Amino acid sequence: MNKVKIITDSSTAVPAHLRDELDIEMLPLLINWGDKSYRDGIDIEADEFYKRLAASDTIPSTSQVTAFDFEAAYRKWLDAGYDVLCMPMSKEISGSYNSAVTAKEAVGSDRVQVADTKLVSMPLTMMVLPAARAARDGGSLAEVKALAESLFPRIGVYFIVPTLKYLAANGRINTAKRLLGTMLSIMPLLTLNAGKIDLVESVRGEKKAVNRMFERIHEDTCGKKLELMSVFHAGVPEHAAELQARMESEFEIGESVPSIVGPMIGCHVGPGTVSITWLKAA
Repeated sequence: MNKVKIITDSSTAVPAHLRDELDIEMLPLLINWGDKSYRDGIDIEADEFYKRLAASDTIPSTSQVTAFDFEAAYRKWLDAGYDVLCMPMSKEISGSYNSAVTAKEAVGSDRVQVADTKLVSMPLTMMVLPAARAARDGGSLAEVKALAESLFPRIGVYFIVPTLKYLAANGRINTAKRLLGTMLSIMPLLTLNAGKIDLVESVRGEKKAVNRMFERIHEDTCGKKLELMSVFHAGVPEHAAELQARMESEFEIGESVPSIVGPMIGCHVGPGTVSITWLKAA
């Protein structure tokens, strides 16, 4: 039986040590800023990105991973004797999924499968990491894909953004919700719903928004252990550290994977965003 190679895109922001440990290939999306394009996580890193974004008058856009890039990766690993499971971000957020499927059709092999993850960023990592571990432990392509897709109902996420202007500018949330989020002192609390970014509610003041986020996490997890959990942020490490400490005090956590929101997602949520995602026990 062939080994299984996991391929994903740079929206996941899987920490480098875990990518290396689990042999995950992460294909970069492009950040388009003015007349220049940067490969996410290669030509521009998160720390530099947020410093530039805070001082910029323009909002950068992103481009999906191309079918050509997916096909090249598939062929490389097929030639090396691997089967391939591709786990791109939600097709409701990016065209990367369609590129991945187009590349699979071009290769013409059932040894390549593409998972419809319905996730993005660190919530996608909550699916990628168990899949990569199953692949490392000798799971077949069918077994690893089935495991990955079975995890979706157990993955949750909430995030708080200081403003919806970045999501609105990149077409990720509608105008009415953008206007709601610009009201004085209102902090939007968002989630992923059927693969799309959705406004859960708007709360007056950051402290109340954080408290409401924790209330909702308790409601959603029903006292179950969190097998995986990540607090991730867009350039606000001190705030993330406070949320991390609170999560550890209020929940039973198997493994914590703190991370920073990469430039690709940062284009859409903006600096100052904080988020918590989890994979709860079955």
